[in-house]
Order: sequence, then structure tokens, then C-alpha cells
Amino acid sequence: MKNIYLALCVLGLVVPYICFAPWLGSNGLAIDLLLSQAFSSPVSAFAWADVALSGLALLAFVAHEQRRRQVRGVWLVCVGLFTVGVSFALPLYLYLRTRDTSA
Repeated sequence: MKNIYLALCVLGLVVPYICFAPWLGSNGLAIDLLLSQAFSSPVSAFAWADVALSGLALLAFVAHEQRRRQVRGVWLVCVGLFTVGVSFALPLYLYLRTRDTSA
């Protein structure tokens, strides 16, 4: 499973940025434009709300688990969540947790 989590982590890093890079190249870091486009339709608002709530659930899960088992490098999960997203942070946490339990 460790290798599957690592592969999903790589995919979770690469795929979102492949989708986002063209927009970023055209618009730069225009946060106001990003937010207005993100919530421009009910479907996109649904998707963003789903991702945001998934991120909060992941933070709660990681915080709870960290009290039970001290996973090394867990700070990377928080950085990854806010710089890439859940698609990267969740498999990263699962990889780190599996790495520590199989060592």
C-alpha cells in the first residue's frame, strides 16, 4: 500500500497543477479573479465547497491521529493541503503513516 499511496501522492500533485497552470499563466496570482470564477456557478461552488470541507475533515483527522501516533513529517501534510490540496495531502498522510508503521 505504501507505494500506491506514494503514486497517488504524485498524481495528486501533478494533475491539479496541469489543470491550473494555464489559468495561472494567463492570470497570475489574481486571487479576486480566482474566487469569482470559482464561485461563478452553482456547480463550481459545489465543487469548491466539497473540497474545502474535505480539507477541514482531513485536518481534523490528522490532528486526532497525531495525538494517538506520532507520525514524522506530518507538518508536510498541512503545507501540502494549503499549497496543493486534498488530492496531495491525503495520500501523503497515508504514505507517512504507513511508512512509520512498517518501519
